[in-house]
Amino acid sequence: MSGPALDPATRPALVEILISMADDEFVIGFSDSEWTGIAPLLEEDVAMSSLAQDEIGHAKAFYELLAGVLDDGRDADAIAYDREPAEYRHCRLLDHPRGDWADTIARRFLYDTADAVRLEAVAACSWSALADLVAKIRREERYHLMHVGAWLDRLANGGGEARRRLEAALERLAPDAATVFAPLQGEAALVEAGLLSAPMDAHEARWRASIGPTLERLRLPMPPAAIDPERGRLDHSAAFDWLHGEFTMVRRLDPVATW
Repeated sequence: MSGPALDPATRPALVEILISMADDEFVIGFSDSEWTGIAPLLEEDVAMSSLAQDEIGHAKAFYELLAGVLDDGRDADAIAYDREPAEYRHCRLLDHPRGDWADTIARRFLYDTADAVRLEAVAACSWSALADLVAKIRREERYHLMHVGAWLDRLANGGGEARRRLEAALERLAPDAATVFAPLQGEAALVEAGLLSAPMDAHEARWRASIGPTLERLRLPMPPAAIDPERGRLDHSAAFDWLHGEFTMVRRLDPVATW
């Protein structure tokens, strides 16, 4: 650990952004892994399992960086699995139930496009360990964007039930879409230290500009502003309580086991 990772002025804010990015990747990864064996096509069974595995791998890497910043004796697994549901800091967009395939594609489109903007926001950060990790993740996430973009087109242009389900999914999820950019405590310190290129509200505006042409082409609505963005990473649902029970089940059998 060196530079901004050890600076007392930026460390609390650095913890905030690392845990939010890690928890986002962790939760969407485990949520999408629930499609393994039941996706609508065999190819999508493989593809979604691979995407979920990528996200959990990204989360693990962020948790490892976070463990070094915290330096409190916890390793990546302890941070990932040993917290209570209320302690997770994933965005409210990822708190919805898995739902049907249209729900998953709508959630993936909203999240992956927002995450791409957020990753770009830290890509040139002053901490080389984070910048190097983000560079690797961005190369992998490019394929996630291609996958979800193809499915969004397919459902939107499919007409009938396919489009109706997509529109219904976006209507349910869209009010929480912008919670990916929920303000972080101390984000001004992150910007000043060169760890974040601009405040989160500026990146939300960039995200909206980036998805506007796709939504307009497909005649789909732009997500509204987040309701109570200050609490966008603090309120969790019963759906997450269930998912938390699933992904901590094995860890709880023997918390001190070496895997």
